[in-house]
Order: sequence, then C-alpha cells, then structure tokens
Amino acid sequence: MHVRPFTEADRPFLRTLFLASRRANWHWLDDSDWQLEDFDRVTLGERILVAEEDGHRTGFAAVLPNDNFLHSLFIDPAWQRRGVGTTLLDAVQQSFTSTGALKCMKANAAAVKFYQKHGWKVITDGESEHGEYWLMHYVL
Repeated sequence: MHVRPFTEADRPFLRTLFLASRRANWHWLDDSDWQLEDFDRVTLGERILVAEEDGHRTGFAAVLPNDNFLHSLFIDPAWQRRGVGTTLLDAVQQSFTSTGALKCMKANAAAVKFYQKHGWKVITDGESEHGEYWLMHYVL
C-alpha cells in the first residue's frame, strides 16, 4: 500500500468513497441530505493524500497543512481494518511541522480508539452541527 498526492482523476471515486464511508460509520446522523459533492466542499483548499493498493483507491486524508490539522480521514468500508487508516495517519503525522490537531466525534467510538492507539491525546471537548467532539493533539 502506498500514499500519494491527490489528482483530479481521483475526485469521482473519492466522492463516492466519502459518501459510503460516512453512511457506514456515522450512524448517529441523518444522511438524507448527503451528496457526492459534499467531498468537494469539505476538502476545499486542503492537501489531500490518497491511499492505494494494487491500483485501488482505499482511503484519503485531508489536511490543513499550515495548521497541522487533520480535517478528514476516510476509508472505503470494504478496506476498513486492513491498515489503510494507519498508513494514511502515519503519512499525515510525518508531514506535521509541530503539534497536530483533529476533531473526532464522540459518537464515533471506533475512531476515538484508533487515534488514541496511535498516540493522539484528548485535550478538550466541544460541539458542532454534527454533535459533540473531542479535540485531540498529536505531539511530535
């Protein structure tokens, strides 16, 4: 598996992956208004990394590099629990120039556990339109 920068040729597939992953994992939210184009809005202006295995796009991470902020990490549901998230997270963490940050929804217990397993620490909590979240830091 390798991680590479996003190209425009990735957009159609990553739109589908983003929608499928949210539907599979964000069970506490109403998905009736979600659209493929949500990917474009959510990742606008961000650096996107794409994970690939044998020519198959398996996941992506979107980062605000100036803030060392991991905004999105989504894995194709068919590829979850196969090391894709760890590979992408490692690539993101290696790109940080100082302490990294992310917000993880409290309702997404599997994601919280995943980040903690990889050295992320809960700093505080907050609330967004999607519900309560943990602000987490990764200290270099």
